[in-house]
Amino acid sequence: MVDEAEVRCEQCAIRQFNALRAMSKEELKKVSDSKSIKRVKKGETIFKEGEKLNGVFCIRNGVAKLSKLSSNGKDQIVKLATKGNLLGQRSVISEESANLSAIAVNDTQVCFIPKEGIMNTLNTNPNFAVEVLRHMAHDLKEADDVIINMSQKSVKQRVAEAFLYMQNSFGVDHEGFMSIALSREEIANIVGTATESCIRVISEFKKDKLIKTSGKKIAIINEAALRALMEK
Repeated sequence: MVDEAEVRCEQCAIRQFNALRAMSKEELKKVSDSKSIKRVKKGETIFKEGEKLNGVFCIRNGVAKLSKLSSNGKDQIVKLATKGNLLGQRSVISEESANLSAIAVNDTQVCFIPKEGIMNTLNTNPNFAVEVLRHMAHDLKEADDVIINMSQKSVKQRVAEAFLYMQNSFGVDHEGFMSIALSREEIANIVGTATESCIRVISEFKKDKLIKTSGKKIAIINEAALRALMEK
């Protein structure tokens, strides 16, 4: 059972990571009264590309991958979303179907906030509207960076950058392995290459003692060398 008192929006520190921090206490109370809490198991879908969303999802804990299905049926992972990230806000505001799918990378807990609470506050709270725009602008910048990386950086550079990003964003466990464990296919989908190419690069990194692996788990051994490769 989830302790409802523990996850009241007006008392939740997680909102500091997203646009909800610009809401007043009364607005947060209304949102909290209308939201529902969902547990999503590893590999389960939070929402699908093309789905009409009736609200936004705030990640309370866990990680979700946001991906786009290409015309050849291959997934491109656009972003790894973690605690505090709001999912689906662009689709809700634009009243368009979801452009991406969101799938839990590990067991995840999300708060679902109905559309009405978001739209009403957008129309009455200018600070919240600006905060939403700021976060959407940041997402656009990240999308621009992905496009530039795809066109200008080698597969090795993109894999190195992905590993550094994963370690910086999700930390490491007591053995030094990254706390998030992705399959080789998922890593390939993040950097935009074939799984076979990704496996070859990981093998090279291991041979050069830049990383070590244990199953899906990866640990960076030589961060300076990976960073130098990324910034070539």
